[in-house]
Amino acid sequence: MQTLTVGLGERSYPIHIGSGLLDQVKLLQAHVPRKRVAIVSNTTVAPLYLEKLQHTLQAIDVTSVAIILPDGEEYKNFETLSLIYDALLKNRCERSTPLIALGGGVIGDMTGYAAATYLRGVPFIQIPTTLLAQVDSSVGGKTGINHPLGKNMIGAFYQPQLVLADTDTLNTLPENELSAGLAEVIKYGLIRDLPFLAWLEQNIDKLMMRDTAALQYAIARSCQNKAEVVAADERESGERALLNLGHTFGHAIESGMGYGNWLHGEGVAAGTVMAADLSQRLGWISAQDVVRIRKLFERARLPTVAPDLGVDKYLEFMGLDKKVEGGKMRFVLLKQVGHAVVYGDVPPSLLKQSIEACVHD
Repeated sequence: MQTLTVGLGERSYPIHIGSGLLDQVKLLQAHVPRKRVAIVSNTTVAPLYLEKLQHTLQAIDVTSVAIILPDGEEYKNFETLSLIYDALLKNRCERSTPLIALGGGVIGDMTGYAAATYLRGVPFIQIPTTLLAQVDSSVGGKTGINHPLGKNMIGAFYQPQLVLADTDTLNTLPENELSAGLAEVIKYGLIRDLPFLAWLEQNIDKLMMRDTAALQYAIARSCQNKAEVVAADERESGERALLNLGHTFGHAIESGMGYGNWLHGEGVAAGTVMAADLSQRLGWISAQDVVRIRKLFERARLPTVAPDLGVDKYLEFMGLDKKVEGGKMRFVLLKQVGHAVVYGDVPPSLLKQSIEACVHD
């Protein structure tokens, strides 16, 4: 097992990464001071891992309220969030009752938002079961739900007390979900960790084959990158925005196609290719760099051609992005491979050219 720390002073917390962690009572014990927890999961993950987690908690005499939600990005909304509140209230969960998120990014985001708002804040533990959640969404305290007009537009910054990434849960992950997680892994190399990008190019086939050592290394390196960024800029006033490489385009794809039709990581992959294309048009990176980026996503079996929503639709959805400031769109782009910047002076003509170029193979 490897343990990293997200350094936020008194609110610092550990990220444990390794095999068989769901069985390790001691990792949870310090964070479950009372005798009851609420576990939020979904119809896909609960049949696989809920009983195992409940058994581990029973070993320290902790009972649990299980809240099982429908599975899918299309359910990341007010209606589903209300199901969590309903169950917490019916079961008279108190301010000392921790909420445990057992699932992927959707479960983590919704559980975190419920924890931030139920009784104005209750303890929160992340147990991510997808690669994407283990390397990205479970770390850093971003919580929230989607709105028909935009992804993750309603939420709160609310840090967990613990992140428990059991790599064994990746054994049951569908192929497309594994690939989706690799989109966020590749992102770290592109924005700030060039040696990691080179390692990924050498080891992407091992990751696709679920090599345990390679996966654990990639998860730990990704979490280390994210932990450093979050510690420096918890509420995304500066450097943390760089973690959104490809997300402005990617969120437009997810929203425009209808939530659940494209996985988040698939949108990020195609969106990152669009961001790379735009970076090239600005004269910052070369055509060879764009090919290099596209090739790595292709090897991870991720889409590199965006759906043709029409330029106007892209602009409409991107205009609702959280990085818009003073009515001006701001993009995370690559000054060079391994170094990202937030840039708000993109000529509209170049943006339209990039969109048009990237929706056709």
